[in-house]
Amino acid sequence: MASSPAETDVVVHVETPPRSVGATLRRLGPGLIVAASIVGSGELIATTKAGAQAGFWLLWLIVVGCIIKVFVQIEFGRNAIHSGKTTMDALSQVPGPRWRGRGNWIVWYWFVMFMGSLGQLGGIVGSVGQALAISVPLTEHGREFNDFANAAIGLKSARAALRSAELSQIAPDRLARLRTKVRQWEEELERLSLSWRGRIGDARFQELGNRPPPPLDDKIWAAVIAVVTSWLLFRGRYRFIQWFSTLLVGSFTAITLINLGLLQIDPIWHVTWQDLANGMSFRTPPGKQGFDAVMTALATFGIIGVGASELVVYPYWCLEKGYAKFTGPFDDSPTWYERARGWLRVMQWDSWCSMVIYTLATVAFYLLGAAILGRSQLDPQSNELIRTLSAMYEPVFGDWATVLFLFGSFAVLYSTFFVANASHARVLSDTLGVLGLARRDDHSGSRRIRLLSALFPLVCLGIYVTIPRPAQLVLLGGLLQAIMLPMLAAAGLYFRYGCTPKPLRPGRIWDLFLWISALGMVVAGGTALVLKFQELLAWIGVAN
Repeated sequence: MASSPAETDVVVHVETPPRSVGATLRRLGPGLIVAASIVGSGELIATTKAGAQAGFWLLWLIVVGCIIKVFVQIEFGRNAIHSGKTTMDALSQVPGPRWRGRGNWIVWYWFVMFMGSLGQLGGIVGSVGQALAISVPLTEHGREFNDFANAAIGLKSARAALRSAELSQIAPDRLARLRTKVRQWEEELERLSLSWRGRIGDARFQELGNRPPPPLDDKIWAAVIAVVTSWLLFRGRYRFIQWFSTLLVGSFTAITLINLGLLQIDPIWHVTWQDLANGMSFRTPPGKQGFDAVMTALATFGIIGVGASELVVYPYWCLEKGYAKFTGPFDDSPTWYERARGWLRVMQWDSWCSMVIYTLATVAFYLLGAAILGRSQLDPQSNELIRTLSAMYEPVFGDWATVLFLFGSFAVLYSTFFVANASHARVLSDTLGVLGLARRDDHSGSRRIRLLSALFPLVCLGIYVTIPRPAQLVLLGGLLQAIMLPMLAAAGLYFRYGCTPKPLRPGRIWDLFLWISALGMVVAGGTALVLKFQELLAWIGVAN
C-alpha cells in the first residue's frame, strides 16, 4: 500500500476501529487540523469582507458554502483509506488529458492554484503582522500612525452608531453620549491631521489620501512570524501540528461566538429576525453594490468551509493519522471490509464534527461583518484590514475591543498560516513525485517536506512585502480555488463510481447529496470564472 510521503509518528499496524462514540471522538484529528486552517483567512478576512459589502443578503451562500463540499471531502477520504493513495497520486488517475509519467490536467492546474494559494498565505502573514503592529508597534512612526488610523476608523464607526441610534428608540442620554463621542473623534482626527500636514506637507498628505505614510512595523513583524514558523514546521510533526493548531483556533472562535451573542442586547447593532430572513432568502443584494458583493462572496465561496486546498490536503492528514494503515493492505476479505467500514465511520465523524466547528465560526464572522461593518460602511482594505475588522468588537467590548480582537486575530490567522504551509509542503512534495521530478520513497519525501515547510513561510513573506494588500491576495486565492472546485467535484464522482469497492459504496441518499454537492461546486466555480472574466473585460475597456 502506498503511504503519505511524510514524517509521521503514527503506529504502523492493523488496528480494530473504535465502536463507541467516546472512543471514536478520541481518534479524530485530521478534521481538527483542517478546521484550524479553515477558520482563518476565509472566515476572518473574506467572510467579514463579504458581510461588509453585502449586508445580510448573502448569508445563505455562506451557509451553503460551508456544508455543500463535505460530501466530496468524504469521498476523497474514503478513497485514501481503502486505496492508501495520496491525493495527487489518486488525482493523476482521473480521466482526461495527461502526459505519461508527468501527471494529468488536474495535477497541472493544481500548480496554478498553488501559486495563488501562496499569495493568499502572503496576505495572511501580512495580516498577522498588522495585528502585531497595531498591538505592539516597534517604531515611533508606527505608534503615531496607529493613533491617526484609530481616530479615523473610530470617527467612522461613531458616526455610523449615531445614525443608527437616531433611527432607533433609545435613551436620550445615550444619544447624547454618542454625539459627544463623534465630536471628540472629529477633534482628535483634526488635531492629528494638522500635525501630519505640518510634518510631511499638505501636498504629500493629500497624495496619500489625507493620511500619513504607512510604517514598516507590519512587515517587520511578518518577517519575525515567517522565520519562527519556518523553524517550527521544520522540526514539527503530526501530533504537534494537530495540538498547536486546535489550541490556537479554539480561543478566538469562542470569543467571536460570545461577541455575537452579547451583540443581541445592543439596540443599535443587534441582528433581527428580519435580517436573518433576508439573509436566508436566497437572493442577492439589491442596488448597484450587488455585483461587487456577489463577486466577493463567490471568491469567498472558494475559501470558506472545505476549500479546494483543504479538499486536496485532507487525505494526507488522514494518512498521517493512520486511518489507512490501521485498515491494512487490501485483501478483499470480509474482515478487511469490516475494518475498512469502521475506519471510514471514524473519518466521517471527523469530517462532520469539523464542519460544525467551522460553520458556527463562519456564520458568526459573517453576521458580525454584516451587522457592524456593513452598517458602518467600513469595508476592510489594504493595510487597514485588521484595524477595520477590530471595529466589530468595539460595540460589545468597548475599550477592550482592540485587545481581544488582536489576540484572537493573531491566533486564528496564525493557525491558518501554520497549517496551510505544512499542508502545502506535503502536497507539493508528493506532486513532484507524481510528475516524475523527485524520488517517491518515504525517506526522500520526509526530507522534502521538512525543507519545503521551512521555505514556504519565507516565500509568503516575500509576496506580502512585494504586494502588501492582504484582502486582495486572500480573495485572489479564493477565486483560483473556486475555479478548481469543479475539477475536484469531478474527481470526487470518479472516486465514488470508478474506484470504490462495491462493499464500501454508500447508499442512494448519499449519492444524491454527493451529486448536489458536486453540482454546487461546479456552479460556484463556473460563476466565479464568468464574473471575473466580465470584470477583466470591463477593466480593459476602461484602460482603452
